Amino acid sequence: MEASTALSRIGLAGLAVMGQNLALNVAEKGFPISVYNRTASKVDETVKRAQDEGQLPLLGHYTPREFVLSIQRPRSVVILVKAGAPVDQTIAALSDHMEPGDCIIDGGNEWYENTERRMLEVSNKGLLYLGMGVSGGEEGARYGPSLMPGGSHQAYTNIKDILEKVAAQVEDGPCVTYIGEGGSGNFVKMVHNGIEYGDMQLISEAYDVLKHVGGLSNDELAEIFAEWNRGELESFLIEITSDIFRVKDDLADGYLVDKILDKTGMKGTGKWTVQQAAELSVAAPTIAASLDCRYLSGLKEERENASEVLKQAGLKEEVGSFAQGIDKKRLIDDVRQALYASKICSYAQGMNLLRAKSVEKGWNLNFGELARIWKGGCIIRAVFLDRIKKAYQRNPDLASLLVDPEFAREMVQRQAAWRRVVGLAISAGISTPGMCASLAYFDTYRRARLPANLVQAQRDLFGAHTYERIDRPGSFHTEWKKVANGVGALN
Repeated sequence: MEASTALSRIGLAGLAVMGQNLALNVAEKGFPISVYNRTASKVDETVKRAQDEGQLPLLGHYTPREFVLSIQRPRSVVILVKAGAPVDQTIAALSDHMEPGDCIIDGGNEWYENTERRMLEVSNKGLLYLGMGVSGGEEGARYGPSLMPGGSHQAYTNIKDILEKVAAQVEDGPCVTYIGEGGSGNFVKMVHNGIEYGDMQLISEAYDVLKHVGGLSNDELAEIFAEWNRGELESFLIEITSDIFRVKDDLADGYLVDKILDKTGMKGTGKWTVQQAAELSVAAPTIAASLDCRYLSGLKEERENASEVLKQAGLKEEVGSFAQGIDKKRLIDDVRQALYASKICSYAQGMNLLRAKSVEKGWNLNFGELARIWKGGCIIRAVFLDRIKKAYQRNPDLASLLVDPEFAREMVQRQAAWRRVVGLAISAGISTPGMCASLAYFDTYRRARLPANLVQAQRDLFGAHTYERIDRPGSFHTEWKKVANGVGALN
């Protein structure tokens, strides 16, 4: 058949659901694509889908050599396999048949330093490399994800036209941009996922307070989240939360959400984000709190046991007494405001982490552009990302979203409601670690003077670490014990 001799514009190896969907998306946009997978049945499955979904220009291949040689030069090959060793194995199998100037694009959730190592390794063969974050889940991959490619600018230029068609489209362009050098694309995707952890935690806390303090039913919750999704909180995660509350259980009576075991899984990107924040001395308490909650959720048996032990020790559930006298309408509005303010803090932490890494690595990240490409396709897509984009356009050197004049005004307007929700939750014995962490972050950041002076005095007393003074320059050390006991004098 003549069509089979024509070379494909791009190739994709790794045909799990994300790989299949991304390949079909590329083909549907009119770019002929070759696909390959070690398991032949996955190739057959993808080819069949391409036929069924509109005779799309997709060709299946069954050996690495045949696959690579079917792509026009300079070749661009996307790999979508499990992070770690499988990526190295796939690169080894494909790069044997590739030529200088060809490019490998890793679309997995990879640790950024692995990308930088591979970049160096393949450059010995004259190959180019991109580490590209892909967000949006299975549906995003098929119909338009947010793409975060970092690495070789030449490699990006080679496939820019494809990526711009395949990415989600928003009013100010496709949700893709060249992120920067090295592993910056993977790093930005990692922080995106850390922000996602924070978002999901904050939403679950809003649910907990509304359900247990407000006594709201799943039907009421579905309506509230749908209403919130028509305002400032409009986002993918708020939208799907509303949908979740509507789903009835098909195996038993009631709603499905109430039957789901309260243990949260994770893949590791949230942990990496918190580790990087610690490495770079960037406070990210909301993201860290969301990670801690996932760890605690995993201790289901311990929690059930603790619940019993503390009940026997005399701990009474306070929730019921709060639900009776509550003004539901006010609570709902307060929780909405608390969720929004907490969310701003979480995004501020993520952006500050990106800034610190950008400075360390010389990536020169464009934070307004990052906010723009997250407006569509990805899991954290939200209407307020447009406001973040504008904040960084107003001031590219913005120290924190909290001091952007617009966001600062919003935080101040919402803080009373935020404090009411957190205070009410604490009184009712409902943990809201994400909201509490966000509020503590806000209160710490906004204070011109903190009690860190006492900590520094303690450090000087037991370790002679010295301290600085507010009224004169230089480093000082005091023999605190001697002075306190009336021996000696202040230095």
